[in-house]
Amino acid sequence: MESSSFEENGSPQYHQKNPGPMSEDTKQKDRDFRKKLNRAAREVVSDSIHKNVKLIVHRPDCDQENQQEYVTLSKGLMPIVREIARKTLPLLEHEISSEFARNHYYGSKFQADSVAYRDYRYFAKKRPPTESPSLVVGLRVDESASMSAFGRLEAAKRAVIAVYEYCQICNIPILIYGDTADVSKMEQMSIFAYADFDKMDTNDRFRLMRIRTRSNNRDGMALRIMAGRLVVSPQQTKLLISISDGQPKAMDDYTGSYAVKDMQQTIEEYERKGITFLAAAIGQDKDVISEIYGSERFLDITNLYEFPAKLVRIIARYL
Repeated sequence: MESSSFEENGSPQYHQKNPGPMSEDTKQKDRDFRKKLNRAAREVVSDSIHKNVKLIVHRPDCDQENQQEYVTLSKGLMPIVREIARKTLPLLEHEISSEFARNHYYGSKFQADSVAYRDYRYFAKKRPPTESPSLVVGLRVDESASMSAFGRLEAAKRAVIAVYEYCQICNIPILIYGDTADVSKMEQMSIFAYADFDKMDTNDRFRLMRIRTRSNNRDGMALRIMAGRLVVSPQQTKLLISISDGQPKAMDDYTGSYAVKDMQQTIEEYERKGITFLAAAIGQDKDVISEIYGSERFLDITNLYEFPAKLVRIIARYL
Protein backbone atom coordinates (compact mmCIF):
# COMPACT_ATOMS: atom_id res chain seq x y z
CA MET A 1 0.00 0.00 0.00
CA GLU A 2 1.23 3.50 -0.81
CA SER A 3 -0.23 6.89 -0.09
CA SER A 4 -0.51 8.88 -3.30
CA SER A 5 -3.24 11.47 -2.88
CA PHE A 6 -6.30 12.52 -0.95
CA GLU A 7 -9.98 12.19 -1.72
CA GLU A 8 -12.22 15.24 -1.92
CA ASN A 9 -13.30 14.84 1.71
CA GLY A 10 -9.67 14.84 2.83
CA SER A 11 -9.42 11.12 3.53
CA PRO A 12 -6.20 9.37 2.48
CA GLN A 13 -6.49 7.59 -0.85
CA TYR A 14 -4.43 4.44 -1.28
CA HIS A 15 -3.56 2.32 -4.27
CA GLN A 16 -2.89 -1.39 -3.91
CA LYS A 17 0.30 -2.77 -5.29
CA ASN A 18 2.00 -6.11 -5.00
CA PRO A 19 5.71 -5.62 -4.42
CA GLY A 20 8.04 -8.55 -4.65
CA PRO A 21 9.81 -10.03 -1.65
CA MET A 22 12.04 -7.63 0.26
CA SER A 23 15.56 -7.78 -1.13
CA GLU A 24 18.46 -8.90 1.03
CA ASP A 25 19.97 -5.45 0.64
CA THR A 26 16.80 -3.81 2.00
CA LYS A 27 16.62 -6.27 4.86
CA GLN A 28 20.25 -5.56 5.74
CA LYS A 29 19.62 -1.80 5.68
CA ASP A 30 16.68 -2.28 8.07
CA ARG A 31 18.83 -4.34 10.42
CA ASP A 32 21.59 -1.74 10.29
CA PHE A 33 19.13 1.02 11.10
CA ARG A 34 17.74 -0.87 14.11
CA LYS A 35 21.28 -1.41 15.34
CA LYS A 36 21.98 2.29 14.93
CA LEU A 37 18.88 3.19 16.99
CA ASN A 38 19.82 0.70 19.69
CA ARG A 39 23.39 2.04 19.91
CA ALA A 40 22.16 5.64 20.08
CA ALA A 41 19.60 4.82 22.78
CA ARG A 42 22.10 2.96 24.94
CA GLU A 43 24.68 5.69 24.55
CA VAL A 44 22.31 8.47 25.61
CA VAL A 45 21.38 6.65 28.86
CA SER A 46 24.92 5.42 29.58
CA ASP A 47 25.59 8.16 32.14
CA SER A 48 22.14 8.13 33.74
CA ILE A 49 20.40 6.03 36.39
CA HIS A 50 19.09 3.85 33.54
CA LYS A 51 22.51 2.71 32.35
CA ASN A 52 22.04 -0.89 33.56
CA VAL A 53 18.47 -1.29 32.32
CA LYS A 54 18.21 -3.93 29.58
CA LEU A 55 16.91 -2.02 26.56
CA ILE A 56 15.70 -3.03 23.09
CA VAL A 57 14.63 -0.60 20.35
CA HIS A 58 12.18 -2.22 17.93
CA ARG A 59 11.18 -1.15 14.43
CA PRO A 60 7.68 -2.68 14.07
CA ASP A 61 6.45 -4.17 10.81
CA CYS A 62 2.95 -3.59 9.45
CA ASP A 63 0.39 -5.77 7.70
CA GLN A 64 -2.87 -5.48 5.77
CA GLU A 65 -4.87 -5.24 9.01
CA ASN A 66 -2.80 -2.24 10.13
CA GLN A 67 -3.36 -0.58 6.78
CA GLN A 68 -7.11 -1.00 7.03
CA GLU A 69 -7.20 0.28 10.61
CA TYR A 70 -5.25 3.35 9.55
CA VAL A 71 -7.67 4.11 6.73
CA THR A 72 -10.62 3.71 9.11
CA LEU A 73 -9.21 5.95 11.85
CA SER A 74 -7.88 8.61 9.50
CA LYS A 75 -11.08 9.19 7.49
CA GLY A 76 -12.67 11.53 9.99
CA LEU A 77 -9.40 13.24 10.87
CA MET A 78 -7.98 14.24 7.51
CA PRO A 79 -10.45 17.03 6.68
CA ILE A 80 -9.55 18.69 9.99
CA VAL A 81 -5.81 18.15 9.54
CA ARG A 82 -5.82 19.47 5.99
CA GLU A 83 -7.81 22.54 7.02
CA ILE A 84 -5.31 23.37 9.78
CA ALA A 85 -2.45 22.79 7.33
CA ARG A 86 -4.17 24.99 4.73
CA LYS A 87 -4.20 27.85 7.22
CA THR A 88 -0.66 27.15 8.38
CA LEU A 89 1.21 26.93 5.07
CA PRO A 90 0.72 30.58 4.02
CA LEU A 91 1.93 31.69 7.46
CA LEU A 92 4.92 29.37 7.14
CA GLU A 93 5.78 30.84 3.73
CA HIS A 94 5.50 34.34 5.20
CA GLU A 95 7.63 33.34 8.17
CA ILE A 96 10.37 32.01 5.91
CA SER A 97 10.52 35.28 3.97
CA SER A 98 9.96 37.53 6.99
CA GLU A 99 12.69 39.73 8.35
CA PHE A 100 11.60 38.94 11.92
CA ALA A 101 11.23 35.53 13.58
CA ARG A 102 8.04 35.44 15.65
CA ASN A 103 7.07 33.86 18.98
CA HIS A 104 10.12 34.53 21.12
CA TYR A 105 10.32 35.21 24.86
CA TYR A 106 12.32 38.38 24.16
CA GLY A 107 13.18 40.52 21.17
CA SER A 108 13.04 43.97 19.63
CA LYS A 109 9.49 43.83 18.27
CA PHE A 110 6.35 43.33 20.40
CA GLN A 111 3.57 41.16 18.89
CA ALA A 112 0.23 42.22 20.34
CA ASP A 113 -1.60 39.39 18.56
CA SER A 114 0.40 36.79 20.52
CA VAL A 115 -0.68 37.94 23.99
CA ALA A 116 -3.87 35.88 23.78
CA TYR A 117 -1.85 32.65 23.85
CA ARG A 118 -0.44 33.39 27.34
CA ASP A 119 2.80 31.51 26.67
CA TYR A 120 5.02 34.63 27.03
CA ARG A 121 6.21 34.37 23.40
CA TYR A 122 5.16 37.97 22.73
CA PHE A 123 8.21 39.23 20.83
CA ALA A 124 9.85 38.99 17.44
CA LYS A 125 13.58 39.32 16.93
CA LYS A 126 15.74 40.12 13.95
CA ARG A 127 16.72 37.00 12.04
CA PRO A 128 20.26 36.67 10.66
CA PRO A 129 20.36 36.45 6.86
CA THR A 130 21.25 32.74 6.92
CA GLU A 131 18.66 31.71 9.50
CA SER A 132 15.32 30.24 8.50
CA PRO A 133 12.56 29.04 10.83
CA SER A 134 12.47 25.28 11.25
CA LEU A 135 10.82 22.71 13.48
CA VAL A 136 11.28 19.05 14.35
CA VAL A 137 8.61 17.22 16.35
CA GLY A 138 9.01 14.25 18.64
CA LEU A 139 5.90 12.42 19.83
CA ARG A 140 6.26 9.99 22.72
CA VAL A 141 3.38 7.57 23.41
CA ASP A 142 3.05 5.87 26.78
CA GLU A 143 2.14 2.23 26.06
CA SER A 144 1.52 1.19 29.66
CA ALA A 145 -1.35 -1.17 30.44
CA SER A 146 -3.53 1.58 31.93
CA MET A 147 -3.81 3.26 28.50
CA SER A 148 -6.41 0.61 27.60
CA ALA A 149 -9.02 2.26 29.85
CA PHE A 150 -11.73 4.74 28.81
CA GLY A 151 -10.78 4.92 25.12
CA ARG A 152 -7.35 6.41 25.81
CA LEU A 153 -5.45 4.17 23.40
CA GLU A 154 -7.67 5.00 20.43
CA ALA A 155 -7.51 8.70 21.32
CA ALA A 156 -3.71 8.47 21.36
CA LYS A 157 -3.68 6.69 17.99
CA ARG A 158 -5.97 9.30 16.44
CA ALA A 159 -3.77 12.09 17.80
CA VAL A 160 -0.64 10.41 16.45
CA ILE A 161 -2.24 10.02 13.01
CA ALA A 162 -3.25 13.68 12.97
CA VAL A 163 0.22 14.88 13.96
CA TYR A 164 1.94 12.53 11.49
CA GLU A 165 -0.19 13.61 8.52
CA TYR A 166 0.05 17.28 9.46
CA CYS A 167 3.83 17.04 9.59
CA GLN A 168 3.87 15.26 6.23
CA ILE A 169 1.82 18.04 4.61
CA CYS A 170 3.98 20.78 6.14
CA ASN A 171 7.30 18.96 5.55
CA ILE A 172 8.11 18.86 9.27
CA PRO A 173 10.55 16.09 10.34
CA ILE A 174 8.74 13.78 12.77
CA LEU A 175 9.88 11.26 15.37
CA ILE A 176 7.19 8.97 16.84
CA TYR A 177 8.21 6.46 19.52
CA GLY A 178 6.19 4.33 21.91
CA ASP A 179 7.56 2.76 25.06
CA THR A 180 6.84 0.34 27.85
CA ALA A 181 8.80 -1.27 30.69
CA ASP A 182 9.20 -4.70 32.26
CA VAL A 183 8.12 -6.89 29.34
CA SER A 184 10.61 -9.48 30.63
CA LYS A 185 13.75 -9.75 32.75
CA MET A 186 15.81 -9.63 29.57
CA GLU A 187 13.88 -6.66 28.19
CA GLN A 188 13.32 -4.16 30.98
CA MET A 189 12.74 -1.27 28.58
CA SER A 190 11.13 -1.47 25.16
CA ILE A 191 11.17 1.37 22.63
CA PHE A 192 9.10 1.15 19.45
CA ALA A 193 10.38 3.38 16.63
CA TYR A 194 7.26 3.89 14.50
CA ALA A 195 8.53 6.89 12.53
CA ASP A 196 12.03 8.33 12.46
CA PHE A 197 13.24 11.36 10.51
CA ASP A 198 16.49 9.55 9.64
CA LYS A 199 14.65 6.84 7.71
CA MET A 200 11.28 7.97 6.42
CA ASP A 201 9.21 5.13 4.98
CA THR A 202 5.88 4.99 3.14
CA ASN A 203 4.80 2.35 5.67
CA ASP A 204 5.43 4.58 8.71
CA ARG A 205 1.78 5.66 8.89
CA PHE A 206 0.69 2.01 9.03
CA ARG A 207 3.29 1.13 11.68
CA LEU A 208 1.52 3.60 13.96
CA MET A 209 -1.31 1.08 14.26
CA ARG A 210 1.08 -1.19 16.17
CA ILE A 211 0.74 1.18 19.14
CA ARG A 212 -0.89 -0.86 21.91
CA THR A 213 -1.07 -1.27 25.68
CA ARG A 214 1.66 -3.44 27.16
CA SER A 215 3.16 -3.22 30.67
CA ASN A 216 4.73 -0.55 32.93
CA ASN A 217 6.25 2.84 32.08
CA ARG A 218 9.76 4.16 32.70
CA ASP A 219 9.06 7.71 31.56
CA GLY A 220 12.39 9.35 32.36
CA MET A 221 14.31 6.86 30.24
CA ALA A 222 11.89 7.27 27.32
CA LEU A 223 12.15 11.07 27.45
CA ARG A 224 15.94 10.92 27.62
CA ILE A 225 16.20 8.63 24.58
CA MET A 226 13.86 10.75 22.46
CA ALA A 227 15.41 14.03 23.57
CA GLY A 228 18.81 12.59 22.67
CA ARG A 229 17.55 11.90 19.13
CA LEU A 230 16.09 15.40 18.77
CA VAL A 231 19.04 17.33 20.20
CA VAL A 232 21.33 16.32 17.32
CA SER A 233 18.81 17.36 14.65
CA PRO A 234 19.64 20.56 12.71
CA GLN A 235 16.22 22.20 13.15
CA GLN A 236 16.00 25.40 15.16
CA THR A 237 12.96 24.45 17.26
CA LYS A 238 12.84 20.97 18.81
CA LEU A 239 9.47 20.05 20.31
CA LEU A 240 8.97 16.87 22.35
CA ILE A 241 5.40 15.98 23.31
CA SER A 242 4.60 13.14 25.72
CA ILE A 243 1.15 11.51 25.58
CA SER A 244 0.54 9.73 28.86
CA ASP A 245 -2.27 8.81 31.23
CA GLY A 246 -0.36 8.29 34.45
CA GLN A 247 2.70 8.76 36.58
CA PRO A 248 5.91 6.71 36.10
CA LYS A 249 6.02 3.21 37.54
CA ALA A 250 8.47 0.42 36.71
CA MET A 251 10.50 -2.28 38.40
CA ASP A 252 12.55 -2.12 40.55
CA ASP A 253 11.41 0.85 42.60
CA TYR A 254 11.17 3.28 39.68
CA THR A 255 8.20 5.09 41.13
CA GLY A 256 7.21 7.90 43.47
CA SER A 257 9.61 10.76 44.21
CA TYR A 258 12.59 8.83 42.79
CA ALA A 259 11.00 8.57 39.32
CA VAL A 260 9.62 12.10 39.45
CA LYS A 261 13.05 13.52 40.29
CA ASP A 262 14.57 11.60 37.38
CA MET A 263 11.98 12.99 34.96
CA GLN A 264 12.40 16.55 36.17
CA GLN A 265 16.20 16.34 35.97
CA THR A 266 15.91 14.95 32.42
CA ILE A 267 13.60 17.80 31.40
CA GLU A 268 15.91 20.42 32.92
CA GLU A 269 19.01 18.89 31.31
CA TYR A 270 17.55 18.77 27.81
CA GLU A 271 15.82 22.11 28.01
CA ARG A 272 19.28 23.57 28.45
CA LYS A 273 20.17 21.80 25.19
CA GLY A 274 17.25 23.38 23.35
CA ILE A 275 14.41 20.86 23.72
CA THR A 276 10.89 22.17 24.42
CA PHE A 277 8.77 19.70 26.40
CA LEU A 278 4.98 19.41 26.50
CA ALA A 279 2.94 16.81 28.38
CA ALA A 280 -0.50 15.82 27.09
CA ALA A 281 -2.28 14.23 30.07
CA ILE A 282 -5.21 12.00 29.10
CA GLY A 283 -5.79 10.04 32.29
CA GLN A 284 -6.56 10.12 35.98
CA ASP A 285 -3.15 11.39 37.12
CA LYS A 286 -3.39 14.84 35.51
CA ASP A 287 -2.46 16.66 38.71
CA VAL A 288 0.64 14.51 39.16
CA ILE A 289 1.69 14.96 35.51
CA SER A 290 1.19 18.72 35.83
CA GLU A 291 3.38 18.77 38.93
CA ILE A 292 6.10 16.71 37.22
CA TYR A 293 6.30 18.76 34.03
CA GLY A 294 5.25 22.13 35.42
CA SER A 295 2.08 24.00 34.55
CA GLU A 296 3.77 25.83 31.65
CA ARG A 297 4.45 22.49 29.91
CA PHE A 298 1.15 20.81 30.77
CA LEU A 299 -1.80 20.15 28.42
CA ASP A 300 -5.00 19.00 30.15
CA ILE A 301 -6.79 16.84 27.60
CA THR A 302 -10.28 16.52 29.07
CA ASN A 303 -12.11 15.87 25.79
CA LEU A 304 -10.42 12.91 24.07
CA TYR A 305 -12.44 13.43 20.89
CA GLU A 306 -11.00 16.94 20.45
CA PHE A 307 -7.47 15.79 21.32
CA PRO A 308 -6.10 15.25 17.75
CA ALA A 309 -7.09 18.68 16.41
CA LYS A 310 -5.98 20.40 19.62
CA LEU A 311 -2.55 18.79 19.44
CA VAL A 312 -2.07 19.72 15.78
CA ARG A 313 -3.01 23.35 16.47
CA ILE A 314 -0.49 23.47 19.34
CA ILE A 315 2.27 22.20 17.04
CA ALA A 316 1.28 24.78 14.43
CA ARG A 317 2.01 27.50 17.01
CA TYR A 318 5.70 26.55 16.98
CA LEU A 319 6.18 27.08 13.25
